[in-house]
Amino acid sequence: MAIESFGTERAARKLRLGMVGGGRGAFIGAVHRMAARLDDKWDIVAGALSANPDNAKLSGQDLGLSDDRIYTSWEDMAEKEAARENGIDAVSIVTPNQLHFGPAKAFLERGINVICDKPMTLDLEEAKELVKIARASECQFVLTQNNTGYPLVRQARAMVADGTLGTIQVVRTSYVQDWLTTALDQEGQKQAAWRTDPKQAGAGGSIGDIGVHAFNLASFITGLELDEVCADLRSYVPNRQLDDNANVLLRYQGGASGTLWTSQVAPGNYNRLSIEVYGTKGGIQWVGEDNDNLYYTPLGEPTRCITRGGPGAMDVANAATRMPPRHPEGYIEGFGNLYSNAAEMIWAQREGREPDRFATDLPTVEDGARGLAFIEACVRSSQNGASWEKVSWGA
Repeated sequence: MAIESFGTERAARKLRLGMVGGGRGAFIGAVHRMAARLDDKWDIVAGALSANPDNAKLSGQDLGLSDDRIYTSWEDMAEKEAARENGIDAVSIVTPNQLHFGPAKAFLERGINVICDKPMTLDLEEAKELVKIARASECQFVLTQNNTGYPLVRQARAMVADGTLGTIQVVRTSYVQDWLTTALDQEGQKQAAWRTDPKQAGAGGSIGDIGVHAFNLASFITGLELDEVCADLRSYVPNRQLDDNANVLLRYQGGASGTLWTSQVAPGNYNRLSIEVYGTKGGIQWVGEDNDNLYYTPLGEPTRCITRGGPGAMDVANAATRMPPRHPEGYIEGFGNLYSNAAEMIWAQREGREPDRFATDLPTVEDGARGLAFIEACVRSSQNGASWEKVSWGA
């Protein structure tokens, strides 16, 4: 179809979305579907929703998919959707980590845009290969580091970029939970079992599951490139194969330093993601469980609370805001912003124009590779007695 005809097509339809994974019994698939529907920019029309054929069919029927677009394998889905005149515009991959690379590769090579859950692949070698494939395909690749979709996270990024905080010197970030304090993974709990299995999750446990979110949040807000890490990864639950707690020292290119703590064995913490960034002119603090507020302290002045949608909120934050101030929004909306931004990036590419400036703050395939490089450097460091290890993804 010629580029000039896309304006009419855009007005006539939503983008068509397929999904790999996310069937009955899954958690994150439903979150992605809610997010994709939030701004009416996507229709979910196809899916290979489970590795179990019966579950795949039932899950597709739950979503009202046409029988001929309910697939029992992602290989079949990639081949047939690419051949359809009304095939999917993008695929959302919401499987366990070991099933990210294969589907992403298959759809990219067929010219289909990819939206992929984190961490991007099972290991760094796969991540490097996927970067090459994505670049060669010229497709959009969006990594759903959903915390980058929060309005005040985007404001924090803009404040760093415009010099409000001065030169960044110190970064502290953490992501802390308590749900794996007991041996759920050894008691048949599905979500716990695959996240602590190196064959399905990769080399990192808590550092790969939630630590990569804290790492990405720091990178997204500060724009700093991580240089090296010194990590202590531990598993406190007997017979657990992967880490459930990690303490990491960070050194960034340019001289800034920081710390990262991630834990899934810290009672009293449900889903506490936080970050503090300090520069020569001021500091900011943000906590995911209080995501509507960003605390900003200019050097030598009182701390100010900037509320989403309220006074002091910047255009970049307002563009990602739906509800009026003090009408809480957050987790689903963060994902929703990524899906809406992805839709804008796809349409802009097809229409041969620059995308809306607020749609470009998206985690990319390169960010996915950075995340795997971070995870593997932390694992090496811990295995080597908390040595300092370089973080490189081969840009």
